[in-house]
Parts: sequence; structure tokens; C-alpha cells
Amino acid sequence: MHTDVNALFAALWQDYIQMTPSAAKIHQLLGHGAPIINDHIALRTFNIAKVNLNVLAKHFTSLGYVDSGDYQFVQKKLIAKHFEHPDPKQPKVFISELLVEEFSPELQKTIHDLVGQVDVAATTADNFIYSGCHWDLDKATYQALLVESEYAAWVAALGYRANHFTVSINDLPEFERIEDVNQALKQAGFLLNSSGGEIKGSPEVLLEQSSTMADKVVVKFTDGGVEIPSCFYEFARRYPMDNGQIYTGFVAASADKIFESTNAM
Repeated sequence: MHTDVNALFAALWQDYIQMTPSAAKIHQLLGHGAPIINDHIALRTFNIAKVNLNVLAKHFTSLGYVDSGDYQFVQKKLIAKHFEHPDPKQPKVFISELLVEEFSPELQKTIHDLVGQVDVAATTADNFIYSGCHWDLDKATYQALLVESEYAAWVAALGYRANHFTVSINDLPEFERIEDVNQALKQAGFLLNSSGGEIKGSPEVLLEQSSTMADKVVVKFTDGGVEIPSCFYEFARRYPMDNGQIYTGFVAASADKIFESTNAM
């Protein structure tokens, strides 16, 4: 596992921009060359012991991150946690896992077969959380997963990597409101996730979020390449709590809609 939190996020970012070419362009658009503060990243996995949420979390808790919140997504059959670092300038980490046993026997068998191909030693290697797939997958299996769970299909096709990075609007030099960020993105030709409205959340729940729709990349399956949604870029504006400190958690109702940024359009 990494011993340097900055090196870990640098490696995650390099993998992410390979899958999300639009992110580098948005970085320029919003930052005007200045560094952009990353509010959080998100990772996806299955609740199978070898690769579950806790396995991914160890890559961060070993660097000082602490469990800071639990979330449930009943319709999507997911649970999640978020983790924070003692240094508030470090990105938060949001990790979710699919409750595999709540799906059809076919999906369960497919996921267990995929995870069965993962070498246990790989899960503790430095690069595991940006290493992509550790299994073989054909087009028909991907399509079958997609029918039941977009999330399951995404993890099966893209494996272990940041599902998204998130621009901290609070730290942008030239934007204060999420509406203005969204407007700049749309004017530059980026497509936003409009599920539940372009802005998820509100000042009342202390968090506003928006996101692009995922880029498309060609994924090589065992029987040929298919262009599918990859990763997206999120934008978060946080508000102070009654004690004056900025809210650092997540809003499940909003996150539920953000998950849909990887839906095929």
C-alpha cells in the first residue's frame, strides 16, 4: 500500500484522466491554470470478502483516513461509507459496494466468477485501487449485468479506479455559485447529469452537487471492443453548519442521482 497520500491521489488522477479525457479540459476551464482542490473521489466495488468496501478502505485508513459516515441506497442495492483525513485539505473518499446477494442467481454467479479471478495479493498492492479489471469479461455478460444493475456492469467492465473526482467549488478562484460552474460547463459543450435536476441538494442540506455525464471509452472485452460510459467529473459546493464549520458529509438522496452519471444516454 502507498505510504504517501499525495502519491496515491496523483496515481489515481493519472488513471482517471486516461478514462475521462474531458476532466483535463474542465480542469483548465474552471481553474484557469490554477490548481484545483479535489473535494472527494469515489470508488465502487462488490460486497464480496476478497474485494469489499473494507478491502478498498484499507488503502486509505493505512494513510490516516477515518470512517466518517454510512449511507444506504435501497433502490440501487448499495451501501457506502465516506472517509476523511486529519488534514482537511486532503480529499474525502466515498466508497460504495453492491449488495450482490440481493440480485438474481445469474448476476450473483457472474460476480462471484469475476471476483474468483482476482489474486488476493493484488488487493493489497500499491496500485490496486487504480488497477482496472482483474478478470475476463465478454460482451454478452456485460450486457446481462447491465440489464440488472448499471453499477454491476460498470465495475465488471472498468474494475478498480476512481469513478469520479470532484472539484471543490468553495476553492475555485473565479466561481462562487454552482449555477455559474454549470453554466460555464454547458457553454463549453459539456453535458450535465440532469437526473433529479442539474443541481442535487441545496444550501439547506449544506451540500450542492452537479456532475457531467460520463465520457465514453472503448473497453476491450474478450470478444471485441465496445464503447461504454467510463468516468465523470463532479462539482461540489459545501455550506457552513450552525457551528460555522463547513459540512464534510454527503447527502444520500443527492448521491443516489450522482450514481446515474454513468448511465448510458
